[in-house]
Amino acid sequence: MAEDQKSVDEEIQEEVRPEVEEAETVETTTEEIVEVDPLEELQAKYDELDDKFLRAEAEMQNMHGRFAKEQAAALKYASSKLAKSVLPALDNLERALAVEVADEAAQQIKAGVEIVYNNLVSALAENDIKAVGVAGESFDPNVHQAIQSQPADDEHPADTIAQVFQKGYVLHDRVIRPAMVVVYN
Repeated sequence: MAEDQKSVDEEIQEEVRPEVEEAETVETTTEEIVEVDPLEELQAKYDELDDKFLRAEAEMQNMHGRFAKEQAAALKYASSKLAKSVLPALDNLERALAVEVADEAAQQIKAGVEIVYNNLVSALAENDIKAVGVAGESFDPNVHQAIQSQPADDEHPADTIAQVFQKGYVLHDRVIRPAMVVVYN
């Protein structure tokens, strides 16, 4: 009986052994399928880094372009702060020139004031600062500020400037100070 038992055990082991060996073989082949090729892994990493590099380079070019535009705008409008500071003095000189004088000493002072006024006006013009707001021209809300209105008539059409209280000034396409005007309605 012991011999019968041994032979039965041996038969069972022989039957089970090929199944175990076959299972090990299957596991090995699945590991091979899951295993990634190192070259493909390196290529993916390279592609990722290359993409990051190209994006960083594009961002640097965009920043350079923005900086150049900001610098050009700063240079273009650099004189606006100075102009804002000078305009009240220019207004005062205009008021001084509007006063009528009779004696010779006052006329000489007025002539000197006129020379200073003309120098300031030419300095503003050299820096592309132009006066806006002349009686008779069309009203433009972008550069004029209406502070009063008058009824329009046959000689004076609507939306034209009747009177200028204070000149406005424009630097290139930017308004430094709007003109204060009376408008026909």
